[in-house]
Amino acid sequence: MNGRHKAIAAAFKLMAATGADRWGRSFAQGAGMILTLHHVRPRLARGFAPNALLEITPEFLDEALSLIRAEGYDIVSLDEAVLRLQQPKRGRFFVALTFDDGYRDNVDHAWPVLAKHGAPWTLFVTPGFADRTARLWWLELEEAIRILPRLDIALPEGPCTARTETDAEKNRAFDRLYWRLRKGPETILLSAISQLAAQAGIDATALVERECLPWETLRSLSGAPGITIGAHTLTHPMLAKHDAEAARREIAESKARLEAELAMPIRHFAYPVGDPGSAGPREFALAREAGFESAVTTRPGHLFAEHAAHLHALPRVSLNGLHQNEAALRALLSGLPFWLRNRGRSLDIA
Repeated sequence: MNGRHKAIAAAFKLMAATGADRWGRSFAQGAGMILTLHHVRPRLARGFAPNALLEITPEFLDEALSLIRAEGYDIVSLDEAVLRLQQPKRGRFFVALTFDDGYRDNVDHAWPVLAKHGAPWTLFVTPGFADRTARLWWLELEEAIRILPRLDIALPEGPCTARTETDAEKNRAFDRLYWRLRKGPETILLSAISQLAAQAGIDATALVERECLPWETLRSLSGAPGITIGAHTLTHPMLAKHDAEAARREIAESKARLEAELAMPIRHFAYPVGDPGSAGPREFALAREAGFESAVTTRPGHLFAEHAAHLHALPRVSLNGLHQNEAALRALLSGLPFWLRNRGRSLDIA
């Protein structure tokens, strides 16, 4: 856990200790919220785990759903969440659950917990992962650094070198290279990580096969009670880094492909990565143009009445694997962290 995450953890604890997560609800809590999840699987103890923020344990998911129910909140489908925004009425706070990318562990470990609680959920699927043609580049980077004792890679703005013998060195190297690549064009990011994967002997296709659901399973999930399938682009690009035609194709054709493969309407969309550097007003308009009823970002925040006019720029709240505790969850449910972050504004759509 880096300094930023330690500060966030301390803030959650302070909110719990002072009761701010309780009294803050009166002005900070919205009508509901959409949770973002990725992996749900048993904890694996390891010193180098830079993507650990993307995974929670089945036990924590169980605890989270139990707490949401105990607080008297509704767990609803994404369809119902959108309907409650479009037809507002005073009622209980609601929570919608969404899972990005289409991982195998969502079925193996998350679904049994969700079924236990009668919780509907949305699975945002990238057809390229089901095809084994798209790349889980953030996992490729992690696996390469785990294997290699040293980083030595040429980049357009200069080489990147670092020792990666210890877990601490590997964590520093990952953080440094990850954000350096994220700031630039996605073509450079993919090329650089391909170089590292080749040096480490990593098979990118085998990695996707290991992690992601195949079409056969996705077809069996389509139409299952409580499960909504949504689109997550064709190949998981950071859309804002590409020209309008490429972004339009990724959005619209992901809908068409999923509808053809699963023989069902696809109504909801999730922007890959989903931060302002990956999805903005242009992408919001393209998702609307493609015929989606809603589209979700990863901009953090609760849902408010104002979001009814911006259904293609909905915020979500991440269940972060680095903060798997009751204090963190109560803070997120209160809305207070987002009220502070957004300076009291309900919308973050610029």
